[in-house]
Amino acid sequence: MYKTKEDVLKAVNEHDVKFIRTQFTDIFGVIKSWAIPSEDLENAFREGIMFDGSSIEGFTRIEESDMMLMPDPTTFRILPWRPKEGAVARMLGDVKLPDGSPFVGDPRYILKRAIEDAKKEGFTMNVGPELEFFVFKVDENHNPTTELTDQGGYFDFAPLDRAQDMRRDIDYALEHMGFKLEASHHEVAPSQHEIDFRFSDVLSTADNVVTFRYVVKSIASHRGYYATFMPKPLYGVNGSGMHSNQSLMTDSGKNAFYDPEGVNGLSDIARYYVGGLLSHIKEFTAVTNPLVNSYKRLVPGYEAPIYITWSDKNRSSLIRIPATRGKGTRVELRCPDPTCNPYLAFALMLRAGMDGIRNEIDPGEPVAQNIFKMTPEQKKQRSIESLPGSLKEALDLMEESEFVKETLGEHLFEQYIAGKRSEWNEYKAQVHKWEIDKYLSRF
Repeated sequence: MYKTKEDVLKAVNEHDVKFIRTQFTDIFGVIKSWAIPSEDLENAFREGIMFDGSSIEGFTRIEESDMMLMPDPTTFRILPWRPKEGAVARMLGDVKLPDGSPFVGDPRYILKRAIEDAKKEGFTMNVGPELEFFVFKVDENHNPTTELTDQGGYFDFAPLDRAQDMRRDIDYALEHMGFKLEASHHEVAPSQHEIDFRFSDVLSTADNVVTFRYVVKSIASHRGYYATFMPKPLYGVNGSGMHSNQSLMTDSGKNAFYDPEGVNGLSDIARYYVGGLLSHIKEFTAVTNPLVNSYKRLVPGYEAPIYITWSDKNRSSLIRIPATRGKGTRVELRCPDPTCNPYLAFALMLRAGMDGIRNEIDPGEPVAQNIFKMTPEQKKQRSIESLPGSLKEALDLMEESEFVKETLGEHLFEQYIAGKRSEWNEYKAQVHKWEIDKYLSRF
């Protein structure tokens, strides 16, 4: 695709691009965006784009509000669903202070710092996420509903999968924007879909997750639907996850997780990496699963990976080792959901895995049995623990974690917890429909 600002300026001219939407995320992964005319782009590359950081969730105080977005030319993409004449593009960037130094609360910077630390120890991280989402109808005022678009199931095709044309449009747009797609299909629940894109380096993948969510919601809206990455929008069916397949590559380009002489083809590095993830996952579940609603998905009975174990066979464990070996050897962390901030989530995964390698953390023996069918006594005998059961529980664990604080930096760590505590307190004070249905007529 594009590598330098010269590549971008040339593409702008060749494709008649009139506006560029410059974008970044707040600490919770929500896109912030504004458009600049193409004639201002060269200056933006040279001097950055100034904005008011005090208005961005978790960024900074009012007396430190001046910030700068420095566009990253490698993220330039022309939006294929917009007109070709007077085209519109988008570009992500890094948030800086006015003097050009990195802003410590920029999620992209947090991931870059984790990447550099791993690189010093001879490793680079690749990630391949699997993002699920629901597509619903809108009402007469174009507001989102939870009215189903189909009654399809896993891998179903027309007529059960009525949103297949919309998904085809999404696939086309993503491929036009440089994505290499692995799979695109209907998921288990009605109106639920999954599109997987190919492994790539972790920074590009985090950028792609942000782009993916933006594209899916935009195309769905153009088609007259509403797409949501909310983890559990419907009671009684599976929720949406973002299973994260990850591997480490050495400086020589070899997969560090593969050892043909190791048990089941896994290296000690792979085992220690799994050990690091398992030992720290409770501490950063509030980041991989950031909403009150996230914990409605993480309950028994809906294929949700809530048990802190690993396995090279079954999908009831939190971590699964897919069967592929050689360059494709990878570790799949199954708990994250697609509302997480990918920069922070991947930074924490990488740091946790590296901590496991550095300290040779033993993950224990893999669990071959279906944990969903184990009794509480059996799980207790095996010392099988579960993920936090609520956002509050996850935040309590995160707040005590020096590991997470060190990974995110003190500023972002404190801002994240404060923002999510506020979200939990707001939820806790609400009276919900379930309470009305359960108690109003009884008491």
